Amino acid sequence: MGRSWVTQWRVEFLGREWNFVDLSSVVVVLGLHCLTLLAPFHFNWDAFWVAVALYFVTGVSVNLSYHRQLSHRSFKLPKWLEYFFAYCAVLSFQRSPLEWVSIHRSHHQFTDTLKDPHSPVRGLWYSHIGWVFDYHSRFGSYEARMKNVGDLIRDPFYRFLQHTYPLHAISFGALLYAVGGLPFLVWGLGVRSVVFLHATFGINSICHTWGQVVWNTGDLSRNNWLIGLMAHGEGWHNNHHAFEQSARHGLEWWQIDVTWYVIRFLEVVGLATDVKLPTETQKKRKALSNNYKISEEKLETKLINNGKL
Repeated sequence: MGRSWVTQWRVEFLGREWNFVDLSSVVVVLGLHCLTLLAPFHFNWDAFWVAVALYFVTGVSVNLSYHRQLSHRSFKLPKWLEYFFAYCAVLSFQRSPLEWVSIHRSHHQFTDTLKDPHSPVRGLWYSHIGWVFDYHSRFGSYEARMKNVGDLIRDPFYRFLQHTYPLHAISFGALLYAVGGLPFLVWGLGVRSVVFLHATFGINSICHTWGQVVWNTGDLSRNNWLIGLMAHGEGWHNNHHAFEQSARHGLEWWQIDVTWYVIRFLEVVGLATDVKLPTETQKKRKALSNNYKISEEKLETKLINNGKL
């Protein structure tokens, strides 16, 4: 991104008002990272493979449930299965379904503007993790939050998870400790959660800074293969911004999209229905012509003309 036009905002740890949500976020994120530092001293292969399995289950559940189903309605599932994936996603320490979806819908509504909850125009640190500790910058006030998730608020299950979600992840940590002691807790909770948190944060920061632009989306979204691998297919972010409702993000055969493979399997066995994919007409409309190349200068001018900067 051109440094000349990026507003380098920082999260100020001193000199601003902190609320309970900000402080809780600091405690959780710092606690998970401290737990992860113990990993070399509490390694065994059982704990490692538990972490790998949970990285897949909880990570895919965040993408499949929070993102592709609840945020964008890319497909439908029976309620029992929808709730199962949502509950597994809660164990990832990525907030409740209501708040996650609210933040993400705001991201698409105000992409790469100062109203974007994790806008890259506020700097790489802010878009990656700084926004997590600044509730006011995301919502403005408690009253303003979750106004864009009225469809989910009506569901008693999601209201229940909204009020109890930290307890589920913490209780799961206690279960891991009871089953496998400190190695299971360190690897199955700490390492697994921290790695996937940064993979998800990388979608907000890295995938709006470095990568390939394939589609004319009018924003800073990029396809990044590394985040694509780490985040089970979510790194094909320019694809996603071009076709927000698509259940498939890795649109090329070589773009690995583990979350899509799970959705496709569920569709084949008859559990996933109304699965949305981009049409050829939509692809042609969004495709960059051979003689067209997005530049930072053109993008800056476009954002300014649209009143986004």
